[in-house]
Amino acid sequence: MSIKIYLTTIFCLALSVLSQDIVAQEKTISLDEAKKMALENNNNIKKAQQNIDAASAANASAKTADKPSLSAGLMGLYVAKPLSVLIPEYNANATLGLTQVVYAGGKISNAKKLTSSLVELQNQQKVLTTSEVLLNTETAYWQLVNINEKKIVAQEYIKLLTALYTDLNNSFQAGLIYKNDVLRVQVQLNEAELNLTKANDGLTMSKLNLAQIIGLKNTDFIVADKSSNDFSAAAFSNFSEASEKRPEIAILKKAVEVQEFQGKILEGDRRPSVALSANGLYAVGEKINVSNGKNDMASFYGLVSINVPILDWGGRKQKVKEQNFKTQAQKFELIEAKEQITLEIQNAYLQLNQSIQRTELAKKSFQQAEENLRLNNDRFKAGTVIGKDVLEAQVLWQLAYSNTIDAKAEYKINEAKYRKAIGELK
Repeated sequence: MSIKIYLTTIFCLALSVLSQDIVAQEKTISLDEAKKMALENNNNIKKAQQNIDAASAANASAKTADKPSLSAGLMGLYVAKPLSVLIPEYNANATLGLTQVVYAGGKISNAKKLTSSLVELQNQQKVLTTSEVLLNTETAYWQLVNINEKKIVAQEYIKLLTALYTDLNNSFQAGLIYKNDVLRVQVQLNEAELNLTKANDGLTMSKLNLAQIIGLKNTDFIVADKSSNDFSAAAFSNFSEASEKRPEIAILKKAVEVQEFQGKILEGDRRPSVALSANGLYAVGEKINVSNGKNDMASFYGLVSINVPILDWGGRKQKVKEQNFKTQAQKFELIEAKEQITLEIQNAYLQLNQSIQRTELAKKSFQQAEENLRLNNDRFKAGTVIGKDVLEAQVLWQLAYSNTIDAKAEYKINEAKYRKAIGELK
């Protein structure tokens, strides 16, 4: 064996091993695994959790509003003449104050309830975000399965066209047919190869899309599933009752509560407020104690603060009315949302059952196209049909096969949409 042949053999073996390693590195991901990764890694879900944490912090802050507050202060002072005649030129003082709100017109208790409702609202917002992410995950997953299978169809179609081109080209070379019969297949073959390139590009973009949703940093994975032949009709459910399971409804209900509490807080601005405070004072300075002339002084004082709104020319009253109008508007939005969601559920139900019919029709069409192709191939070999007839049968076969794959993917996506519509997508 020459050196050149030896090196070529080694190079080919190395490429083969490298190719096997690359394939082995690709991770196979099932739909359940993809959904699990989405729940753990998706940025929108992480954002929703941060909003929950922020609302919880606001609620914890509101709960401290009726607790006594303690504050301390320290101050040093230098004064020049003529003020130094009245007070020491140098002095320092420290203060310690305790304040307790006794009554605030119900604003504190309503603020607690408001922030508590906001926490629940953000929790429901996370449920909504999660369902949207899961739907996007299933949609992207089945789109990737769809493109994978279409790539296989494109490859099979190219094999059929290539075999037909070889037969026709041999017949042309033998002078049995015209060149335009060969060119017709060649044009179709060129288009098929272009479609295969598009399928590969689409596969790359679909992988990138799914990877972004589930939080993967690369596209070194393949999907485990293929289009299923299990197409069951959607179970009919009470659409109005199903709409109550939707997180959007829970969010809007909490939004109404928030608006109502906001109105009560504004109503509290029209009521008196009472607060008590006790303050201690210690000061150091030359003869600062006016009672005995000593250089230090300690004292304390208490305060009762009562604030009674008397006249603001109806400003506070109009704010309350404004908030009441906003609350009513929010209630109408809730009613409208229930009606729209009921329609959405009904539409999703119809779309899913239409998908079942489409898959059955596509399956029958594919079986017929497959039989038609077989018969045309047999007749072509027998010489009773020409290459154009076989080409037309191949085109119909490829179209029927592609439609079957589309119908299966559409069913899976519509099934996920229906489960999301009735609040059962997990």
